[in-house]
Amino acid sequence: MTKALFVPVLLCSLKIDAFSLVKPFQALTPVARSRIHTDLWDSSSEPSENPVVVESVLNSASVEESKVEELENIVEKVSLAEAPFSEGNFATKEFPSEVNNDDKPSSDDLSSVIIKLVALASATGRGEFATMAQKEQSEEWIKELETANPTPQPTNSPMAKGTWELVYSSTQLFRSSPFFMAGRATCSTTEEAEQYDWFCDMHRAALAASNVGAVRQIVSDTRLVSEFEVKAGAVPFLSDFTPFSYSGGWPVTIDGAIVSSADITPTGEGWEIYMDTVEIKGSNIPGLRQVLDNGVRLGSRGLSNLLEDNIATYSTPKPIFETTYLSEILRISRDQDGKVFVYSKTSDNQEPTDYSSVESDLGFLKLLEGFNDSITKFYL
Repeated sequence: MTKALFVPVLLCSLKIDAFSLVKPFQALTPVARSRIHTDLWDSSSEPSENPVVVESVLNSASVEESKVEELENIVEKVSLAEAPFSEGNFATKEFPSEVNNDDKPSSDDLSSVIIKLVALASATGRGEFATMAQKEQSEEWIKELETANPTPQPTNSPMAKGTWELVYSSTQLFRSSPFFMAGRATCSTTEEAEQYDWFCDMHRAALAASNVGAVRQIVSDTRLVSEFEVKAGAVPFLSDFTPFSYSGGWPVTIDGAIVSSADITPTGEGWEIYMDTVEIKGSNIPGLRQVLDNGVRLGSRGLSNLLEDNIATYSTPKPIFETTYLSEILRISRDQDGKVFVYSKTSDNQEPTDYSSVESDLGFLKLLEGFNDSITKFYL
């Protein structure tokens, strides 16, 4: 097994009329307007360096219908030519250092994009069940938001701190954990990265019987805590224990949260992640809960130090988790492969969730209370 897969496998064993043309025309850059001026009038004339000339013609009631139709076609072509992204690896894309305010989408446009993105995320289980077409549409909306990012150096901003719920992902939800980002960072070749992607696909397939609950990140000045809540059927088939032919399971579940913690160093555009611990919190399994609450956890740094001491070419992975959009309510982040994670801010709280109130009874107490309230109605 390659070095790149050794760590993640070992550790894991535990997304007209003329006037109606004025607005889209104004949204174009001066260079684009000059190109339209050149194409619209005869090619022998010099292109106007002042786009107001073209706008004055647009606002004139004497514009010929043929010119309007031709202008509409040119506006469409230029708009497409100025698309901000091209195909390729996300990490190689360059963002413009200066953005003309006239080129930015309006706040109403951005709100509409956010609403459509969140609606799609809700309809597809945070992206887990999205079709390829839906993922491509989400990517277009996300890129539109990224080009209008209102917060320079987002990870240096106080807005980045707080509790964030994952609302959409273009990959498996658990890959928002720093644990899996660190595992990916051990891959040094494209082939190894593809093998790791396959391993994550198989990991999710193996957990198909479980239901994923809340997935969140709690961000403070120097710490990122990932909480991944899951539920799994406790007793799968009643027919194995009763004379009834009903093949469903008992209405009780095994609950718990996989909590991964890492130190973070803001880089302005992202966080450098130094993976620390993985632990199970809020387990409702009697006996096991008490053991887990007594500090049982996986310390990845001890394993990393062991590997560094014994493998000359190994170094502890510290992946960059990039933030490409940040507002008071929404954060868009990407891992080193450009896989996208969209978060909604739920509070400014920077403390991890307290799971001490979860009862370690496999949910039987809640089941009995519900049975009594609905059926027997026996009260003391």
